[in-house]
Amino acid sequence: MDTSRDTEARLRQAVRFFYALKDPVRLRILMALARAGEMTVTEIVQAVRLAQPLVSWHLARLRAAALVRVTRDGRLARYQADLDALQRQFSDFYALLTESVKPTEEESG
Repeated sequence: MDTSRDTEARLRQAVRFFYALKDPVRLRILMALARAGEMTVTEIVQAVRLAQPLVSWHLARLRAAALVRVTRDGRLARYQADLDALQRQFSDFYALLTESVKPTEEESG
């Protein structure tokens, strides 16, 4: 894969990741899930003290960024923070910042 295309794809993923984390409500939801391990929407609503539609909307954003996993048992949905995905995203962003740019043959002489 073209290195510049790979970098652009990684940057777009970083944007989705940081967009998901930019909202204090989403951070509160992630913290509640990380502490509890697994929660239903009702439990999350009680933990963050917000209306169910708002919590569901934010959960959808976290799911889109692959930071939250959901398992279903009939109509009951249980949510978990995907802490491994969170760590991978931070690590990949850090790698983007610290990767040295290799000079092309034309630049190196």
